[in-house]
Amino acid sequence: MKHRTFSVLFGNEQEPPHTARRDFLKQSSLLTALALAPSSVVQAAETVFGGRASSAAEPIPVVIEINGTSRSLSVEPRVTLLDLLREQLDMTGTKKGCDYGQCGACTVHVDGQRVLACLSLAVMMQGRQVTTIEGLAENPEQLHPMQEAFIRHDGFQCGYCTPGQIMSAVGCIREGHADSAAEIREYMSGNLCRCGAYSNIIAAIEEVKKGGAKV
Repeated sequence: MKHRTFSVLFGNEQEPPHTARRDFLKQSSLLTALALAPSSVVQAAETVFGGRASSAAEPIPVVIEINGTSRSLSVEPRVTLLDLLREQLDMTGTKKGCDYGQCGACTVHVDGQRVLACLSLAVMMQGRQVTTIEGLAENPEQLHPMQEAFIRHDGFQCGYCTPGQIMSAVGCIREGHADSAAEIREYMSGNLCRCGAYSNIIAAIEEVKKGGAKV
């Protein structure tokens, strides 16, 4: 049953004649996105679902502040923030793990709040401030206190999840959710470390929190 569920969700099994569960989820997600999206995204989505997909693929001009620098970009409506950063701007510090919002490797900050870049459309970043791991430290010649703490506590092994872990760790402190190890575990649970360095990650966050460093 578990295998069948996995197959259905990932499109490896023939859909039943009625509306598939993933289609329902897709439509529900669209409605939620449209309620929050700027007019450019709404128009793009209306074009796609109105049967005029060719025009919807036309790039949309956006201005996004990325790591303190204003960038004037031309982005297709379907492009995620993650793909914009990696493919168009060559900012590969933000990692693509699952691409489904399940692992946290693509965590960035948007207007100071942690966001999953793989689930965020790039055109929705119009006029917003995006910070990636490359721009986390105020001084590009120095490491951010959280980066230093991760090194001291060996908070990584293969390192693939580390940028997302660090961005989320900073967000965790900023949100006021780092008052205990249990709370840190809860609010860092969206970031997976396949190497299992969780205890060291918690120690690094606790050190930065107790040290009172500006994050």
